[in-house]
Amino acid sequence: MPVVTLENTITIAISVKDRHASAKWYADMLGFEVIYHADEAGWSELATMTEGVTLGLGEQANPQPGNSVPVFGVADIDPARAELEAAGVRFDGPTEVIEGMVSTATFYDPDGNALMLAQDLTGG
Repeated sequence: MPVVTLENTITIAISVKDRHASAKWYADMLGFEVIYHADEAGWSELATMTEGVTLGLGEQANPQPGNSVPVFGVADIDPARAELEAAGVRFDGPTEVIEGMVSTATFYDPDGNALMLAQDLTGG
């Protein structure tokens, strides 16, 4: 049995220079649909053609290609994080909360690859 129970969602997060321009590119080139732009958080999210899989665009002044971070949805981030930490998984700082939007926690696999847990706080 796994340490943490994941939901049936995954967000692939990438860094981009201009979220709105990138969202348009993904819509025009691949048919992805914008779910929302959270300008105050520097984040946009798009629906892909795969159910349960979204593309997250994080705005960065100097994005680094190849920095994709899979973001796994969980129902309750605090116990999920505690279970992983108890199993020796390394996390990067505290859980970040954007009120009314999302809670996230970055962690690493044994090779140092970044992964993230996310709890949806929108009530949706």
